Amino acid sequence: MKDKQPNIILINCDDLGYGDLSCYGSTVHDTPNLDKMAEEGIRFTDFYMASSVCTPSRGAMLTGCYPKRIGFGSFEDGHWVLFPGYRNGLNPNEWTIAKMLKDVGYNTKMVGKWHCGDQPEFLPTRHGFDEYYGLPYSNDMGRQTGAPRSLPPLPLLHNEEVLQEQPDQTGLTERYAEQSVRFIRENAKENKPFFLYLAHMHVHLPLYVAERFRKESRNGDYGAAVACIDWVTGVLMDELKHQGIDENTLMIFTSDNGSRNDFGDSNGPLRGKKTTSWEGGFRVPCIMRWPGNIEGGIVSDEIVTSMDFLPTLAKFAGGSIPTDRIIDGLDLSDYILNPKEEASPRDTFFYFVAENLTAVRSGKWKLHVWRHKNAVWELYDLEKDVSETNNVIDEYPDVAERLNRLIEECRVDLGDGATDTIGKNCRPVGEVDNPDTLTHFDPDHPYIMAEYDLPQRG
Repeated sequence: MKDKQPNIILINCDDLGYGDLSCYGSTVHDTPNLDKMAEEGIRFTDFYMASSVCTPSRGAMLTGCYPKRIGFGSFEDGHWVLFPGYRNGLNPNEWTIAKMLKDVGYNTKMVGKWHCGDQPEFLPTRHGFDEYYGLPYSNDMGRQTGAPRSLPPLPLLHNEEVLQEQPDQTGLTERYAEQSVRFIRENAKENKPFFLYLAHMHVHLPLYVAERFRKESRNGDYGAAVACIDWVTGVLMDELKHQGIDENTLMIFTSDNGSRNDFGDSNGPLRGKKTTSWEGGFRVPCIMRWPGNIEGGIVSDEIVTSMDFLPTLAKFAGGSIPTDRIIDGLDLSDYILNPKEEASPRDTFFYFVAENLTAVRSGKWKLHVWRHKNAVWELYDLEKDVSETNNVIDEYPDVAERLNRLIEECRVDLGDGATDTIGKNCRPVGEVDNPDTLTHFDPDHPYIMAEYDLPQRG
């Protein structure tokens, strides 16, 4: 690894499934730029987000901690994600990737979906980002036809100010690309290391996509949204080369959780979907590219998680992680740079659905213990049975008992709503008094889209 601090671009999609990219087996989506990114870097086949829904997944990725660790198991009224005007959010005391990088001289910017709290105390600018441009939560959390609840106008923020209400989502991804390119150019000109966190709106419902991609799609609006994501990736890669900083930039591409599977078999061979603890809910695409540092064309089947980003990026950037708290992420820097000689230090991963500890993976084995408010006892060999169709619990009782001991240890550490266990090492969620929504509907305001016409909700 070169001594110079690398620029870091982290691209996080919304609800993009394991099988949505052609380099992961899709036959209905063409993703030439992401395929090229994989050819020039490392593609992970066993990469996990820490939740199968967006708020806890994003909080975990930014902090390197399981959602339960940071109080992100569930929120007001038992909801699994945050809604506009909720009193909770990512505690300002938590240490994020952006804070770590800013501490060692990086310029930091976030573009896109935040979803870790919309009160001022919880916004990206309070968590290490110098600048923010995007939606503070999901793109279906605005005024929309057929909505089951009355929500305020969808806000587009610049830093902590509402820039526009109810923006036209059809062109929003192009605006995100423009913001990202501007940031890259500014820092290339100043020769400053930078961290860009681009959190796409796509492919979350409703699917508003540019006409160009819709015309070319073989899978309707969903395929068009995937193509739009791929296009932005190509734009950024081209800009890095144009600025002469390609070889000093680490790009990471992933998704916040599995697909809803509403528009084809988006999770590929994986069982389940978003919200579930089957592989289809947690296992997602992940590609890393860093010319001259990461060897191209590598396919990794080692266990890797989004929580590992924080300590790994700290190692690459010359930063550090806090020593006054538990961080669940592991430093994978040696493995990523030398995948043919090293192994991932991670062997175990726990699956939480809201407050409930539902499963554990250790090596090739996965044990399910809870599903849909009921105890279960199922063991799967993920090397032979990635679709989790053949329960081998009776054939390998010793393996099941070993994994169950891991479950019991995790319950003590993080707690488990399924067994009413309070974790010993959980930190408080952020909370404010008298929360308010960022916007309020005004019939006299000149909205470009006073109400989104698509009834899709995700």
